[in-house]
Amino acid sequence: MPLTLLLSVMLFLTVPQTAVKPLIENDRVAVWDVPASTTAQPLDAVVVSLSGSAAFLPKGAPPKITARSIVIDLKDHPVAPIANKSGYPLAFPRPGSKKLLENARVIVWDYAWTPGVATPMHFHDKDVVVVFLDEGDVQSTAQDGKVIVNSYTRGTVRFNLRDRIHTEILVKGKQRAIIMELK
Repeated sequence: MPLTLLLSVMLFLTVPQTAVKPLIENDRVAVWDVPASTTAQPLDAVVVSLSGSAAFLPKGAPPKITARSIVIDLKDHPVAPIANKSGYPLAFPRPGSKKLLENARVIVWDYAWTPGVATPMHFHDKDVVVVFLDEGDVQSTAQDGKVIVNSYTRGTVRFNLRDRIHTEILVKGKQRAIIMELK
């Protein structure tokens, strides 16, 4: 094997070809899709397994990840919730939701949409990170009547800003999500 080819092969084996990029990154969070295990996080984080559990990890704690998970690093950029002057209830708690954890940084909810049953019209006073666990289409209808249908697959992650009013209904498939409200 020519020396230049050998050196190229050795370089390929020892140096990552591309840096891993987060799925989502903004001033509040960095969201990572982690296939199996990872090192300790440099920030406080929430780990969401695609089986539907969630755990808070303080900065520097090594996560115990045994299968594909979503790691949400919490940046030090708190934003106060918006006062609810809408007349609608807050997004959470909502009927059928289950609180998984709450601390000074986040509230994490487990929620499954029921086919054909709309959520109450509600107000989001906090930014949220949503990790979808199934395959299904959720229709969102804003207060002004604007309708959007989003198709989500297992492992899809979304960041949604606070100050939203809408209702949701599952129109196709099955859908469950772990929803993390940022404090």
